[in-house]
Amino acid sequence: MSGHWQTETDMDEAMAEAQSDWGPFGRPIFEDPAARALARVGVIDIGSNSIRLVVFDGAARSPAYFFNEKVMAGLGAGMDQTGRLNPEGRDRALASIRRFVALARGMGIPPLTAVATAAVRVAEDGADFCAEVERETGQAIHVIDGEEEARLSAQGVLLGWPSAEGLVCDIGGSSMELARVEGGRVWERATSPLGPLRLETMKGGRKRRDREIKQVLDELAEKIERHDRLYLVGGSWRAIARLDMIRQDYPLSVLHDYRMTPKSVRATLEWIEGQDLEELRKSARLSMARISLVPMAGEVLRRLMARFRIREIVTSGYGIREGLLYEQMPQRIRCRDPLIEAARHSQDTSARIPGFGRIMFDFIAPLFKKPVGNPRWIKAACLLHDVNWRAHPDYRAEVCFDSATRGNLGGIDHPGRIYLGLALAHRYRNARPDDRFAPLLGLLSEKQIKEAEVLGKALRFGAMFSFANPDGMGTLNYRPKKRTLELRLPPDSAALFGEVAAARFASLARSLEAEKTVTVTNGTRAVRKLG
Repeated sequence: MSGHWQTETDMDEAMAEAQSDWGPFGRPIFEDPAARALARVGVIDIGSNSIRLVVFDGAARSPAYFFNEKVMAGLGAGMDQTGRLNPEGRDRALASIRRFVALARGMGIPPLTAVATAAVRVAEDGADFCAEVERETGQAIHVIDGEEEARLSAQGVLLGWPSAEGLVCDIGGSSMELARVEGGRVWERATSPLGPLRLETMKGGRKRRDREIKQVLDELAEKIERHDRLYLVGGSWRAIARLDMIRQDYPLSVLHDYRMTPKSVRATLEWIEGQDLEELRKSARLSMARISLVPMAGEVLRRLMARFRIREIVTSGYGIREGLLYEQMPQRIRCRDPLIEAARHSQDTSARIPGFGRIMFDFIAPLFKKPVGNPRWIKAACLLHDVNWRAHPDYRAEVCFDSATRGNLGGIDHPGRIYLGLALAHRYRNARPDDRFAPLLGLLSEKQIKEAEVLGKALRFGAMFSFANPDGMGTLNYRPKKRTLELRLPPDSAALFGEVAAARFASLARSLEAEKTVTVTNGTRAVRKLG
């Protein structure tokens, strides 16, 4: 399986096509036939350490995981001495693939795409293993080379961050790949034998291993242009990030977009050396096979950060499997915002009035002419403001907060998740979430917390107009310097401004510290004031 390079002309044409429909309220991406064709995409990733089946619900730009199962087979264990796949790992891998193929058949999804990486690529019996799998299951395996593996992993990062810029490092059991992304494209890419399974069994001890790591990183530095941001892909890297979270008592458990500095990584690696790995394994909910590779992977990461003078480290939950999904997306879909598309998909499948998010955004936009938070967060909140209406009324605020902060969303960082969750919680409750969420609010500034509260109360008030005549819900006129908030209603909508609506409008005005007025208008002429 080989990747394709799109020309700059192809990309420019696709960007121009997407640009006319770019806004959060253009034609939904999941109405595109090319997106519907991705509604169920199944991928088997055969790595040196683990084998995983992922079935994506890929209709939206930020795909959901319809099914996800992993087996720690250890195909590459001991291969540095034998040159062959681990016999026990081979048996486990074959049994896993047999199950995965049967599962896919039962789901009625299109044929799976199966890719094998370093262990199968290098092993003397790799081709024999692939033939056995196809003979017993009918599933063909694409053995990809190291540069192709680097490209697909980098594409996985672009799936989550379309504007990502930096180095993408994917570590497996037997190899480590490096690529550079910028401008929505993958540039230089290279592979290396710096997988922890291989390093762990290397002859010659620590001195030989240190020389090997230094030499290989020097070679990579000659092939890949330096950048000070590093995106980490792979289970061993994610395990280190998880342990960094535990060491720092970080309040959010989502690994995707978890950010570290070299200083914090070095502190965590030193901290790990003084801990009992079994206790760490339990607290981090990692397998023994995974955590046993952490010290070796840590050695590589420490040297990698120094050699490339890294300043910022971003943990990616996406990698080669997501890169394979990205591979099947036309450029016009790749260009779209994953956060907005996921929110739109949720609105169209779960909200009581699909499409009202656009009207809501137009209604509340005067309150956020110079937002503290990212404007995309505000747009996403409008799209998501009613998707959890089926939850029990007593728990809707908590469900909204949890779904935003812990949900499968791409294109949003951790502060953005908290901001979005807080706004949606205020949509259903006129108070902050309870004390168990308080540590999460520490990821936001006081101004962001205040603005999220205003946003939630604006959504809570705007929803009062959603059923009767959403297109005639009136306009808001907010003058922050004068501290005034005016609601201008057409005559046909005046009856909607009842007791509950008045209370919610008053709450919104208080959060803005503004004096409120409600005016019924006939065109530009005021007819009367409402109390």
